[in-house]
Amino acid sequence: MTTVVLRPPAGPIDAVVSVPGSKSIANRALVCAMLSKEASVISGIPSGDDARVVLNVIRESGRSVSVVGNRVLIGETSELRFPGIVDSILAGTSSRFLTAVAALFSSTTIIDGEAALRSRPMSDLHDALEALGAEVLHLGEEGHLPVSISRGSLAGGDIHIAGNVSSQFISALMLIGPMLDEGLTVHVTGPLISRSYVEMTADVMRSFGVSVNIDESTISVSSGSYKGRDYMIEPDYSSAAFPLVAIALREGRVVIPGLAAASLQGDSEIVPILRMMGMTCEVSGADISVSRNAEQQVLPLVKDMSNCSDLVPAVAVACCMASGESVLSGIGFIRNKESDRLGDLAKELNRAGAKVTVEHDGLRILGPCSWTSVVFDTHHDHRMAMALSLLSLCVTGVEVADPEVVTKSWPNYFAEMTAILGSNEMGN
Repeated sequence: MTTVVLRPPAGPIDAVVSVPGSKSIANRALVCAMLSKEASVISGIPSGDDARVVLNVIRESGRSVSVVGNRVLIGETSELRFPGIVDSILAGTSSRFLTAVAALFSSTTIIDGEAALRSRPMSDLHDALEALGAEVLHLGEEGHLPVSISRGSLAGGDIHIAGNVSSQFISALMLIGPMLDEGLTVHVTGPLISRSYVEMTADVMRSFGVSVNIDESTISVSSGSYKGRDYMIEPDYSSAAFPLVAIALREGRVVIPGLAAASLQGDSEIVPILRMMGMTCEVSGADISVSRNAEQQVLPLVKDMSNCSDLVPAVAVACCMASGESVLSGIGFIRNKESDRLGDLAKELNRAGAKVTVEHDGLRILGPCSWTSVVFDTHHDHRMAMALSLLSLCVTGVEVADPEVVTKSWPNYFAEMTAILGSNEMGN
């Protein structure tokens, strides 16, 4: 088993950390560019697995793709095509978006991924595509990858889908809506979790020239065509949460350049969350800083996290440092992320000395905690690896197993976090 051994520098934190572009926005922008016959230039593309999977599909569909640094030029095409096999590796968002896109084509595509991705449920998306007329053949366990997809009689219209399972299913349907003759009206049944991600999808789609309207429980996408354009991906608040949360574990200051310019992400909630927990948060131009001195206590947090659920691993670690009981609620659905982000997270934190209780829709955390060094299991989850790595600020000897899982969203995480986590070395 590969591990990374973390040795943070002594003393207060003093770090400037640049974070990658938002993978959530990048996935959506790349799909819109893929579905346009016109050329697009997308800047700020992160180098993680999700974007790489979509770019590979664009290449395999016969489009020219030129990558210079974090800038991607996608050439024009006279005919949209799609490859016969898509390997999504561990990229859950990409696999769901590309499953929907595959349904636009009369040719058959097999969507697959690694074992951890095969275990993630996708039946609501498969059922919705079948209800709209697409042909979906389950090649393994029903409701999971691998599946075979083709257009069948897909034409658009109305579809009902639960809002409390995964917003990615809704976003996947929205993205193909303009390509359907009848457009698409999505009727969301029950509460819509992670609404900010649905609104992000709509915003990116509009930037590529199509019409989307969202009200309380209905999303209407007009039939039309995506336009090519120049598009800039903003910095990723989900990634920025980890260096910012470090200030809850040790006093000091962290600056994230350019983060204040980001406007589409629900995970921007990390800044008011840290402010509520007693940290000093400031904006200077486009930069955001979070600081805390030794006299500033970390305060407990009671919050519904349903609209910013990707922040839970980082925020849970911060809550372990608070003096009192924190309650993170509205997040039962994150049991079906890359890991069980309730049960697995609680298990790892408790092994190291935390007092975390899993409830039906969230976590109850009693702090402050006294830590012991362990080798953390990352459970195939990039955000778990990043969150647990922060505990090296509290106790010496922390190791993180399978650190390469961070390639999903921030491949250079450990190298670019050295000002906080220190030099690191690989172990066995």
